[in-house]
Amino acid sequence: MATFNVMKASGESEPFDENKLRHSLRKAGANQQITNKIIHSIQRILFEGITTEKIYKEAFKQLSQYSNSSAGRYKLKEALLELGPSGYPFEKFIGELLNRLGYQTDTRVIVDGNCVSHEIDVIAEKDDEHFMIECKFHNRKGHKCNVKIPLYIQSRFKDVERNWRSQPGHEDKQHQGWVVTNTRFTTDALRYGKCAGLKLLSWDYPENNGLKDLISHVHLHPITSLSTLSNQKKKLLLEQNVVFCKQICEDKQVLKSIGLDNHTMNKVFEEAMDICNVKNNSVKR
Repeated sequence: MATFNVMKASGESEPFDENKLRHSLRKAGANQQITNKIIHSIQRILFEGITTEKIYKEAFKQLSQYSNSSAGRYKLKEALLELGPSGYPFEKFIGELLNRLGYQTDTRVIVDGNCVSHEIDVIAEKDDEHFMIECKFHNRKGHKCNVKIPLYIQSRFKDVERNWRSQPGHEDKQHQGWVVTNTRFTTDALRYGKCAGLKLLSWDYPENNGLKDLISHVHLHPITSLSTLSNQKKKLLLEQNVVFCKQICEDKQVLKSIGLDNHTMNKVFEEAMDICNVKNNSVKR
């Protein structure tokens, strides 16, 4: 097969990687046979300079024909972008993600620093760990957090940390500042974060432990992954702080508040259950 370069949303070019596409389809729940069919179809439309967006849309369209739930898991990156336009749903999303990973969290907290007070997006604690987390949400692909973001957050964290360390019981705690984004960091931002001891978490960083990996691990997919809900209904849920499919799985009655009839409620509930249960669901013919 001929080799084609694809154009990413950032404007960068790279060779088409069949294994990467195959992995994302299998991770979404597609079986081997369906994955092969989609890969074969994508190979037939490839041309030099094709965008990753076009490849994604075609793969998503075909996957949707076999399973809405697998398609919902496959569109995770796009679903995160759709959490906007404000950054608050993303902050709530990160707080709940850390809850599911065993942390106690508070969102939008006013914290005293040594010099001034700061509004912090998420405070997370577990055992001797005490983290100050800032969330940077972007609603378009290709946007990267440059080095100015971690530089700014690190200075705020150091002011807060100095006050924390002066408090009783904090002498042995591990304090750390975090920056979390739904997109990516520039190379300089990553280099600075590593040098300064700042935790950086993005869509695919750290490798094999980025947002996409953590979300899949705890099955915490956003409601924007659902195909059985209109964009208007998703917006109404977000306004009521219903951000995750798991909230629907845990209490189907949250759907009553947006005016759904029982039949539609059941369809949405079933899709949410399928999306959250990756291990128990696969694409069927």
